[in-house]
Amino acid sequence: MAHPSQLGFQDAASPVMEELIHFHDHTLMVVFLISTLVLYIIVAMVSTNLTNKYILDSQEIEVIWTILPAVILILIALPSLRILYLMDEINDPHLTIKAVGHQWYWSYEYTDYEELEFDSYMIPTQDLAPGQFRLLETDCRMVVPVESPIRVLVSAEDVLHSWAVPALGVKMDAVPGRLNQTNFIASRPGVFYGQCSEICGANHSFMPIVVEAVPLEHFESWSSSSLQDS
Repeated sequence: MAHPSQLGFQDAASPVMEELIHFHDHTLMVVFLISTLVLYIIVAMVSTNLTNKYILDSQEIEVIWTILPAVILILIALPSLRILYLMDEINDPHLTIKAVGHQWYWSYEYTDYEELEFDSYMIPTQDLAPGQFRLLETDCRMVVPVESPIRVLVSAEDVLHSWAVPALGVKMDAVPGRLNQTNFIASRPGVFYGQCSEICGANHSFMPIVVEAVPLEHFESWSSSSLQDS
């Protein structure tokens, strides 16, 4: 859950998000080192009147500043490609959920069950209970078991939407007439909030996403009671 004046990412709640945060820190250190070197060179050039003739015409320096940036780009690209393939890898999901974006709410269908589907609307500000978050709470949460691979099929009924939950490292466009898929593993119990991340009309800001990760036995109890209610 994000909080005011937060500068970094939300706490990771999935292995992929942990990898993304590590890659962000790795890349940021490279950027800091390059920025420090460039700043030092600028200050040195401005603050001194001395000139080194070997810098004005040196084959060795030209070779170094051609090869060094290429090596740095490789050090950034390799872990980036690794995480990219990890995010696309879906192996034997334990549960498949279809999320469909509408103007302006989400509907969820648990495809492994016969009649487990529901719509998820934002709770209006005047109806919020104490402790609930404005513009983030929904009347029906997407409940998933902890430490289980979850596949999410994402589509839309009307216009472009985007199903995004930052703490889980998930963001997938919902395109009408097209079925995209993503996956995640919730590594700990909790309630994780997201919002539609594609401008989709007047009420774009009012279609939140709430994912509740619970132990497997609690999920089974929830699914049984939901099937009985339907």
